[in-house]
Amino acid sequence: MKQSTNDNRAMQLLASSAEEEAERLRKEAEVIREQARQLEEALGDNRRSSSYQRDDDITTAVVEKEEGEGCSLKNKKVLVVGANGRLGSMVCRYLLRNNPETEVVAAVHYVGEASTRGYGRLSYEVGAEDGRGQIGAAWSEERDATFMYTDEMASYNLRNLRVIDVELLDPVQCMTITEDCDSVIWCATDFNGNKPRAVSGLDIAFLFRAVAAPTKGRVEIEGIQNILGGLKNGKRNKRWRNENNDQQNRGPVSFVLISSAPDALDDFVTPFGDFIALKRDGERILREQFPSISYTILQMAKYDENFVDEGLDVKFEEAIESRSSINDDQITGRKKNERNRRINRRDAARAACNALTDENLFEKTVQVYTVER
Repeated sequence: MKQSTNDNRAMQLLASSAEEEAERLRKEAEVIREQARQLEEALGDNRRSSSYQRDDDITTAVVEKEEGEGCSLKNKKVLVVGANGRLGSMVCRYLLRNNPETEVVAAVHYVGEASTRGYGRLSYEVGAEDGRGQIGAAWSEERDATFMYTDEMASYNLRNLRVIDVELLDPVQCMTITEDCDSVIWCATDFNGNKPRAVSGLDIAFLFRAVAAPTKGRVEIEGIQNILGGLKNGKRNKRWRNENNDQQNRGPVSFVLISSAPDALDDFVTPFGDFIALKRDGERILREQFPSISYTILQMAKYDENFVDEGLDVKFEEAIESRSSINDDQITGRKKNERNRRINRRDAARAACNALTDENLFEKTVQVYTVER
């Protein structure tokens, strides 16, 4: 009986001790919860904003990143070589009116006041002569001539145009004009159609240059080398200044070479070989002698403004020289079709400008046309 009483007493003590321990734990838990509430109030919105990001915030960040990627001409400087030619002036016009945040440097070879290859063609094409002018009558008291730009010319973005004279056969001048350029569009040529300008135009300046340096003096060869050398030097200096290169920025291609398709013009024998061979030599120089310069080579079909409309879809086809998988029969068929291809110069200018940012054309040689006749 006594043993039973002791057991009951022990059970009561254990139960009481368990209840006390449980109560202690409950009080500690309450203290911890209170501390947690105080900490939550102290952190407030800072904790919530740093611990997670809303779905729409994440989506916005991704979209902004995607929009920032890809090629762009924004805040870039593009040098157009041969800007006073028919195609070069159209290239300047397209760049200015479609890229309002791009600086365009128009390099021209100014021969003389009477030369059509002066500033006149470029000035007309970019719209610098579209303002409103007035000339007083010779017999009136107000004989002053006035000229002013109109509001409609704001979209021409002429403020972004800089015109410079350059002798492409002078490496120092070429190095100077390419120093800070991001990209170059080469539209220059020493040929008018398919004859040397010194012969076709009987231009004294061109003729003197050809006679003075008979072993060189070809813009298609030496001029390209000078511009490429200056561009390479300028980009190397940029890297030394810890600036990002084109590939890191996914920027525009460095050099767009406007060449001619093999059957676009009749061949012509020059002191340096056939005319078409000179064009191919210029392309080879770009591809092989300057591997650090990113490029696109556009072999334009025959230009035709009389019977080919502008604004057509531009078609690109990889040049035969750059295709190793094509057989002889295919080459024969291709060449037959190529003779009938045409393109309006304005579409050619558009293709040249868009090639700066078309990654599908990087490091490629392609033939460019709009119609086949």
